[in-house]
Amino acid sequence: MSDRWYTFDNIDEVASPALLVYPPRVEENLRRMIAMAGGTARLRPHIKTHKMAEVIQLGLDAGIDKIKCATVAEAELAARTAVPDVLLAYQPVGPTGQRLCRLAQAYPATRFSTIADDAGAIRALSRTVDAHGLTMEVLLDIDNGMHRSGVAPGTEAAGLYRLLGDLPGLRPGGLHVYDGHIRDADLDERTRHVEADFEAVDALRADLLAAGFPVPCVVAGGTPTFPVHARRNDRQCSPGTCVFWDAGYAGKFPDLDFLPAALVMTRVISKPGGGRLCLDLGYKAVAPDSPPPRAELLELPDARFLGQNEEHLVIETDRAADFAVGDVLFAVPFHICPTCAMYREALVVNDRSARGHWPVAARDRMLSI
Repeated sequence: MSDRWYTFDNIDEVASPALLVYPPRVEENLRRMIAMAGGTARLRPHIKTHKMAEVIQLGLDAGIDKIKCATVAEAELAARTAVPDVLLAYQPVGPTGQRLCRLAQAYPATRFSTIADDAGAIRALSRTVDAHGLTMEVLLDIDNGMHRSGVAPGTEAAGLYRLLGDLPGLRPGGLHVYDGHIRDADLDERTRHVEADFEAVDALRADLLAAGFPVPCVVAGGTPTFPVHARRNDRQCSPGTCVFWDAGYAGKFPDLDFLPAALVMTRVISKPGGGRLCLDLGYKAVAPDSPPPRAELLELPDARFLGQNEEHLVIETDRAADFAVGDVLFAVPFHICPTCAMYREALVVNDRSARGHWPVAARDRMLSI
């Protein structure tokens, strides 16, 4: 980090803590994603990482015409940005089905689809979609080891897939398989794990096709398993984190060659003594969903994290004497996705100047629908 690529000339104008985005690095990460996937045809990036229209537009400019999202607000943001194909990868329950249908009516140029894993939810969605005079593709959500959502590949899954073809308003759109449980650091081990856990999915797909059911696509994986699924031409890939990257994945998966493109700027607010510094990088400024340390300080990579509160982070470093109250440091979050959602907007850094803001628009649960 000796080149200090992350700093800029008008630091004194920026209040901390602040979320910073570096567009040239975002564009480079998109290029690397496309290269790994062998083109844009099988790329369906997840926008839950950034929730920003400007990042969606950078993807569109690069030829990425499909996205995946977790909320109706994210789906609406994508539609507003004229994304042609949007997958809501979250089973619609409660009023979510109504909202999704209203969204499809409001943005007819965008093709919307969703996922499901429950017969009752599928029947309810059918009634809602049919009442709106629509037809919507639904991908069956498959659990191949994550045990968070989805149905195990097998007889029950085949029955649910048949149900998608039998009910009015719905059309079977394929399989959705998120294997977030696979986090082997070694790529060869990760590859073996992915393929072993995918055998039953491949068998289910073959059985469905043999029975005459259409299986238009299989949407598979996230960022850690992206390089494995990218080798298979029969799968769409849905990485998310790699557009911004973070310290958690960088430390865990050395084979994934992406650049930190979003940082949090922080300041020294107190020097309690004893080699300690207090920063304004509390757990309301950087995601607290992982054990400390929750960020990597680029100027102090060896700092020891002693304690974190809502608005304070206390660290210990042999270099404490080198810093004064008010000095700026830059942090790579360990988990960038929830960190982004803590900020209303990101400050855009270009040509060593922080000018302009990108709203984190879909951090809100509802935009207009």
